[in-house]
Amino acid sequence: MSPPLKDRVLRVLHLEDSELDHELLLAHLARGGLKAHVVRVDSEVRFLSALDQPWDVVVSDYNLPGFSGLVALDLLKANTRDVPFILVSGEIGEETAVEAMRNGASDYLLKNNLARLVPAMLHAVDASETRRARQRADRELIESKERLRELAQHLQTSVEQERAAIAREIHDDVGGSLTALKFDLAWIARHATTPEVIARVSSALETVTHAVEASQRIMHNLRPAILEQGLVAALHWIALRFERRTGIHCEIRLPSQQLDLPAGVPLVAYRAAQEALTNITKHAQATRVRIDLAVAGGVLSLEISDNGRGLRQEDLSKARSFGIRGLHERAGTVGGWVDLASGSTGTTLILSVPLNTQDSSFTEPMQDSRSYDPSQWGEI
Repeated sequence: MSPPLKDRVLRVLHLEDSELDHELLLAHLARGGLKAHVVRVDSEVRFLSALDQPWDVVVSDYNLPGFSGLVALDLLKANTRDVPFILVSGEIGEETAVEAMRNGASDYLLKNNLARLVPAMLHAVDASETRRARQRADRELIESKERLRELAQHLQTSVEQERAAIAREIHDDVGGSLTALKFDLAWIARHATTPEVIARVSSALETVTHAVEASQRIMHNLRPAILEQGLVAALHWIALRFERRTGIHCEIRLPSQQLDLPAGVPLVAYRAAQEALTNITKHAQATRVRIDLAVAGGVLSLEISDNGRGLRQEDLSKARSFGIRGLHERAGTVGGWVDLASGSTGTTLILSVPLNTQDSSFTEPMQDSRSYDPSQWGEI
């Protein structure tokens, strides 16, 4: 922790051509009990040279031969050093003082009234240090937010990679085992002779069929194979599936041609639609949903809207409500953003992703060289 300003030795640069006025300044500093190491310069060249050194405050005369305090202030600002600047003059008009303060001077004093010199210097130095501390805190906050954003991107990528790995295992292991079991049960059913065995096998086949369907559903939720056919096909599929499951009419407006999108964007858009439709199913009480996908001006836009009851502010601020927050983080992994508008006439979610200037840290989960489509499980 820094010592109080009154107990510190302040480094003062004094721009003054009069030795007598310089001695007067030193006397006022001593009278005010302020410890200071003061260096006097009297020209623009020496002033510029002195700016290479660290200073706590600059005190400048207004009128100097071929030079002025306002020019010195401009040179100090151009040097990009956040050093307090106090202007002192024997005859400084109010208009000049206002101009100096507007240009960044910390204070101005008259030479015939330097009683306020020490308080003015202490106030200027304290304000400067507070300002620098705030700037450091702002930089640290920005860096912290950037680290959190990078962590969120890493977590999103890791989650998708883990989902893909689990989906592969379900397809290869669970799917293969269920298919083999279904073949065996079908063989038993063909060769069974007693009604009891036939009934039991039929029941077992029905159970296996339900297990296959459940595995398909889990597989599609983890890593939908339909995405291999492109975003347009995937959105069309999820919309039809949503309409069949909920009975809510879903209007789809999609490009007629397949889109060539950067890695990661189709999955992010699909997850956004998936999350939006899930929320509509749970909370919206809607009777109509519309999905619009378009690319214009190098920006991909996905809009999902409903005519439900809308979202209340408390719905968005729930302590453990991570769906919408997750969408914001997921969109950030591909350089995009999410806008949410809600009212009494329904809710609209818009995902926007710039495609031409995309700077993404998203890594598309690796796929097997073979295609795995759970819709083929259990075919006999």
